[in-house]
Amino acid sequence: MLLSPLPKLILEQPVRAALMEDLGLAGDITSATVIPADHRSTVVMAARKPGVIAGLDAAELAFQLIDPAIVMSRHVPDGASVKAGDVIATIEGPSRGLLTAERTALNFVGHLSGIATVTAEIVAAISGTRASVVCTRKTTPGLRALEKYAVRAGGGMNHRFALHDAVLIKDNHVAIAGGVAEAIRRAKAGAGHMVKIEVEVDTLEQLRHAVDIGVDAVLLDNMTPEELREAVAIVKGRAITEASGGITPSSAASIAGAGVDLLSIGWITHSAPTLDIGLDFVSP
Repeated sequence: MLLSPLPKLILEQPVRAALMEDLGLAGDITSATVIPADHRSTVVMAARKPGVIAGLDAAELAFQLIDPAIVMSRHVPDGASVKAGDVIATIEGPSRGLLTAERTALNFVGHLSGIATVTAEIVAAISGTRASVVCTRKTTPGLRALEKYAVRAGGGMNHRFALHDAVLIKDNHVAIAGGVAEAIRRAKAGAGHMVKIEVEVDTLEQLRHAVDIGVDAVLLDNMTPEELREAVAIVKGRAITEASGGITPSSAASIAGAGVDLLSIGWITHSAPTLDIGLDFVSP
């Protein structure tokens, strides 16, 4: 799968915000007082643990926003698998700038690589099935575009990006509308012809109503593999089938084996552990 980089315009706001949070009102007073202004260094970004890399554009932008004289040379691209000890990039430039941007750069790479790594683990677990891994809107505020990019770097796919780009009728919508059928009818009447409609169902009875009326996708919430197989048989290809709810690396294969099209997993963005990545000085 081709991994297209995020436009700089999308990256710049969260990276600037992270740098400003760290710089505060006085800047990096430690580097400014301890390191001579004309001192230069070369450092390497290295993996401490195995994983899948994501976030190098954000890291490079962090260094360059602090000092445009800093040059980052990548040894692996986003989406690459690395082993513990592998060098990811070499960065050279003014030492003050390197130290000032270091933590912000590593925060982005470590966090996004953690997401890419757990996504890749789920993708590997369901290989050989028809299913794909997709993320959700359970993302860190302000970092959604980057976290969804990291899912793609790990071999996954993205669900809707926000409330505006697709209709997803969930249980509370159904309850307020008075039922699945009525909620779908209202969505069809109000959404434009380019807008996809998906409905969450908790029971096979709700599912039958949904596919009879006609939707683009059905979210099968917290169903067992046996229920999912029956759901797939009911749908008969009339809609995309998406399994959701408590999917783990150990349960992913059996859920995907039920024949669903998608596995929707929120924790790959909201709870993925950071991949341990460090910055090591190789020359003064």
